[in-house]
Amino acid sequence: MRPGLLLSCLVLSLTSACRKPSPLRVPVPTVTPRVRVTFQPPVDRVLTESQRGVRVVEKAGGVVREEADLTTESRFTPNEGGWLLTQSVTHAKQSRAGVEVEGWVDDVLLRFALRLRLAADGTFVKLVAPEAAAEAVRQSVPAGVDAMPLLRFFGAEALENRTRREWEAKFGGLFQRHLSEGQRTWAVDWLPAGDTQVAYVLERTVQGTRDTEYGDAVVLSLRCLDTVPEDAPDDLSDAWVAAGRPELTPGVTCQGEQVVAYGRFVPVSRELTVKARVDGAAWTVTMESRAQGLQEEAR
Repeated sequence: MRPGLLLSCLVLSLTSACRKPSPLRVPVPTVTPRVRVTFQPPVDRVLTESQRGVRVVEKAGGVVREEADLTTESRFTPNEGGWLLTQSVTHAKQSRAGVEVEGWVDDVLLRFALRLRLAADGTFVKLVAPEAAAEAVRQSVPAGVDAMPLLRFFGAEALENRTRREWEAKFGGLFQRHLSEGQRTWAVDWLPAGDTQVAYVLERTVQGTRDTEYGDAVVLSLRCLDTVPEDAPDDLSDAWVAAGRPELTPGVTCQGEQVVAYGRFVPVSRELTVKARVDGAAWTVTMESRAQGLQEEAR
């Protein structure tokens, strides 16, 4: 913290005495509190989260609404100087226009677990055994049914790229550093929209801190950028370049909030709504996740 300016007296001339100081007119600099977000995940605990996605597509006067609800369980274990995050789906449900629908995706998700290798500082390293997803597809889809769309979606490379991008969009640039109110970080993200992808820069701005049942947490507001300004901060330009300089979708907008506990890492909640026009259709996609419990793992 920088000291404020201390004026003991105002010397008006060499012969004058020290008089009562005049009112201070020089503004005293304010100091924004900072918090250090470290990556200390809960060990020997099971983190249960609810995840929900809602997609609304409006085209030619018609509206299609689809929803997906998941419940996941996550476990962190020390591994090779870093961490291994194992996340499994325990419940999956999809609906269309309010009517529950059955599909092979739900069965696939229930058959395998994502295993993320993370560095000690929370940086994504790689997926462990990503081919398990394709094997789950082969076990789920019966003979005679075209499984190629699912195999492409759950292919090892596609799955690793998607998981890496999602982790970095949520947590990249947050750990092992001090954050202060108003500070911004950026990550490039994509959202599937039919046969194309909506690309945008996700900007996260620190709003402050909040007390939660999982401890003190940092609160981030979320919004989308559909262009990289010429005078963009270096961190923003670097994030776009590192992502391969993708062409961003014109007119894409989003808003949301993310809350991350920082004493012991817990992704408390995240809500993000993205809006874009694709091939004459208006897409609105809302993604929500919320921690439901952190329980000691049964032995």
